[in-house]
Amino acid sequence: MLILLFQSFLRATGVRLGLGFLLAAGLISLLVGRQFLDRQQRHRHEVGAAQQAELRQLAQFHAKEMGLMLYYAQFGLVNETPPLAGLSIGQRDVNPAVQRVTIRGLEAQKYDADLHNPTNLLLGNLDFSFVLVYLFPLLIIAFTYSAVSEERENGTWRLVAVQSRYLPGFLTQLFAVRLAVVLAVLAALLLLAVPVLGLPLDASLGLFAGTAVGYVLVWFGICFWVASLGKASGTNAMLLVTAWLGLLLVVPAAVNQYLLVRYPLPEALATTVRQRKGYHEKWDLPQAPTVARFFAHYPQFRHFPLPATSFNWLWYYAMQQMGDDESAPQAGELRRKLYQREAASRQLALLLPSLHAQLGLNDLARSGLGNQVRFLDETSRFHEQLRLYFYPRIFGEQPVAAEPWDRHRVQVFTDRAPLRPAGLLLPPLLLALLLAGLGWRNFRRHLYQL
Repeated sequence: MLILLFQSFLRATGVRLGLGFLLAAGLISLLVGRQFLDRQQRHRHEVGAAQQAELRQLAQFHAKEMGLMLYYAQFGLVNETPPLAGLSIGQRDVNPAVQRVTIRGLEAQKYDADLHNPTNLLLGNLDFSFVLVYLFPLLIIAFTYSAVSEERENGTWRLVAVQSRYLPGFLTQLFAVRLAVVLAVLAALLLLAVPVLGLPLDASLGLFAGTAVGYVLVWFGICFWVASLGKASGTNAMLLVTAWLGLLLVVPAAVNQYLLVRYPLPEALATTVRQRKGYHEKWDLPQAPTVARFFAHYPQFRHFPLPATSFNWLWYYAMQQMGDDESAPQAGELRRKLYQREAASRQLALLLPSLHAQLGLNDLARSGLGNQVRFLDETSRFHEQLRLYFYPRIFGEQPVAAEPWDRHRVQVFTDRAPLRPAGLLLPPLLLALLLAGLGWRNFRRHLYQL
């Protein structure tokens, strides 16, 4: 019986067209991911080569003053892009993967980003996560909305009920066939992604596949429950399309608007304004108080004397430091609210399978908001290390030529935030089981009367 159901299902022209469309979209998404990874790798090499060339040139042009040379010198920090990001690009197409900072005020540099075409940002990327989250449910709806109701509308359900030895088993096979076909397409795309994107066969890929399967099961659970209501095929289609629009467009947009209102970020502008004000106003103030506050922040540099000149690099970099120090409260509040947004979105995602899947896939691919915030934190640590290394050389008036500039290469940040397998896999599995249980209860009530 099961083989006959497979043959009957796959013989339909609409089924073959749907599978062909989904496979084509999946292949395109893998190519998009490959292009994204190649672009990130190319940018990483270009930044490394540019930094070495720039440092050599600056060392030649400003050979007399270390402070002047470091005024212009930029040092790169790269947010490592794992191969899995080719499947779920997330926010990586908006947030910079490379931070190039000088040792001057950090807050004015921290949130610099590349210019992007707003039309491209609106359309987004056709990556695999888009295909999974948006297109797979449409195919599942097309395969299942009339799986049971069509038998009744064609007048064959009573014949099946008479001939079938175990009608619940036949009903299970109807959905099992469709589930097996969809999971086969999903498995084929993931297996193909391994060589195309160079994915390592590790725990992250296993969790990625598990999250994708869980999302597919949720949608089969939704379709199974709708089919159990005993409505006509047209009504089932309308209910399922409404669910698709609500779960993937309307509710996520409402959640996003709620987060924007609940956790506004005026601190983003306030941080920049406070940093610039904290630095620029020091030009009109005596040098000694500014340097004294700098020594309070870095007592290890107290032994450097303040030159009795109208301009000196100790005073200048002290002013830069004061800009960061005075904007620290706003910067801390901004960071806190970003984490609050992340935490709130995860709590709400427990009730929204589409949002939960997207956040989970982005976490596994290191392409979500959490990764960007951790990268910004690492940028602050990287910037502080640069200051602690170069301040003594500037204040001690070390010759520029004495510094081995070739050793200052682009640094790489590897996000090692722990993953939570239970948090990724259990919510969709429990929701799928709940929907299947509710649907089965409905079927048991009127299975033989359909």
